[in-house]
Amino acid sequence: MPNEILRSALFNCRNRNQPRLFLKDVEIAVIGDGTVIYRGEELRQDDELVWLHLIHLVKKLPLGECIEFTPYSFVKALGWPIKGQSYQRLRVCLSRMQATAIRIQSKRLGCFVSVSLVQMFKSKNERMENLNRWQVWVGKEMRLLFDEEFLTRMNWETRKSLPDGIASKLFGYWSSHREPFPVRISTLQSLCGSEMSLKHFREELKRSLSLLQQAGFLEAWKFRDDTVTVKRRY
Repeated sequence: MPNEILRSALFNCRNRNQPRLFLKDVEIAVIGDGTVIYRGEELRQDDELVWLHLIHLVKKLPLGECIEFTPYSFVKALGWPIKGQSYQRLRVCLSRMQATAIRIQSKRLGCFVSVSLVQMFKSKNERMENLNRWQVWVGKEMRLLFDEEFLTRMNWETRKSLPDGIASKLFGYWSSHREPFPVRISTLQSLCGSEMSLKHFREELKRSLSLLQQAGFLEAWKFRDDTVTVKRRY
């Protein structure tokens, strides 16, 4: 995953019971260098999981070429239940990511790069019947974000084991730092896109840090005043 995405609130973890907002050229919170401006329906952690697996499949082919897979294999890889609702959920995630415009600027890019997470996909034929093999295209311009020096490789099994929410979001964020630095709780709240009160977020953050420790990702963590410090295990 490009660091600019992991260190931004692009894939947030707002309450799944809240309706998704449609954002029109909204600046997304970023920790560190860079600016992210987003247009499209709000993206959350289930979209991130789909995109992570999609990029895993893409890496076997040149960007711009068609990726084919059975919806069964994709849903199974995500760890979702094998049923029609999961296939529809996957279709909706792909559709949501296709209808996006993301402008990213950072020092290493030297300019604004505008991309869509999914260029095109096919899941039904002309008679609106489900295809046995779905097809997805990721645009060649995405290559600009995938510079080896600015990528983070995430442990897939650990990511899947975490519930979609604060824990999965912070797993991605801290995966992008070999030696994480102390971060203000309010900054992490912005990164998560959370609308909880700071007091409530603080309690949920403690639970999420414990989950990351139980998953073997964090060796230790501590609160000091309004700051969180963590130590990665690997």
